[in-house]
Amino acid sequence: MNVSHKTLKLLAALIWYIGPVILFNKGADLANEAYNIEPHGWGRLFSWTAGIAIGLVKTRYIFLKSCRKNLARIDALTSPKLGQFYRIQFFFALASMIALGAFLSRVSQGNHTFLVFVATLDISIGTALLVSSKVFWEQGVFSFSKQGVQ
Repeated sequence: MNVSHKTLKLLAALIWYIGPVILFNKGADLANEAYNIEPHGWGRLFSWTAGIAIGLVKTRYIFLKSCRKNLARIDALTSPKLGQFYRIQFFFALASMIALGAFLSRVSQGNHTFLVFVATLDISIGTALLVSSKVFWEQGVFSFSKQGVQ
């Protein structure tokens, strides 16, 4: 089924924005679990501070480039199909990351330091996804004409 380049970019943006919502929620839950284990500990503050800082570095050196590259790939498609908003490798990598994240969350239970580590990881990826999403705005993915999607 052929679709417009704009439709593919909107689908890519939707997937990109779902990530931070899920990861910030999961990171907050894990940071709170760490806090419950050591209420006077450093875990929750560290998770958020380090997660955001690391996420900003990831944004600059990895995620902005990746997002721009994918949007350029979409623009280069001569006959865009519905499932082409990301390459198939992306979906395999995403499934692997989700499985790894679930595994790490499960094995970190009850261990303050490991909970903080996994929370920091989730928050850093969520931050990188959220901040790098500016590429969608810069490239006009969310601009709409009066006649509908351009």
